Amino acid sequence: MDKFDQKIVSLLTENARLAVASIAREVNLSRSAVSERIKSLEERGVIRGYHARLGHPQTLVRAYFALSYHVRRCEQYAEPLRAVPEVKLCYTISGETDMLVYVEAVSMERLDAIRHIIEQTPHIKTVRTHMILGELINTRA
Repeated sequence: MDKFDQKIVSLLTENARLAVASIAREVNLSRSAVSERIKSLEERGVIRGYHARLGHPQTLVRAYFALSYHVRRCEQYAEPLRAVPEVKLCYTISGETDMLVYVEAVSMERLDAIRHIIEQTPHIKTVRTHMILGELINTRA
């Protein structure tokens, strides 16, 4: 990759929707030259896709449910959770808690309803709710 390719990749990393004409102005090349370079970068696997980076809408209520249960087969507890669209992640963990479930709900009422669904699952011993108050580090963004 030469300096032009590096600059093109840098610009597209900052804004994948940047117009070819804008990139051409930035790198001081013609639009056709930039288009050819982008195509070549894609074909060589340097650029493997264009993605939307989504944020969490401020209206979402986010929480973790810490579950403990009597029967030690995690899979039987995960299956009913798959039916709840607000359940985004589910981890089996060590220690007093058997499973950690991450939920994004549209309201406190819906979060409470999801908690009720989980509590009604047979053999659930305890459900502890941990509300997310803020985010300090996010390396996935």
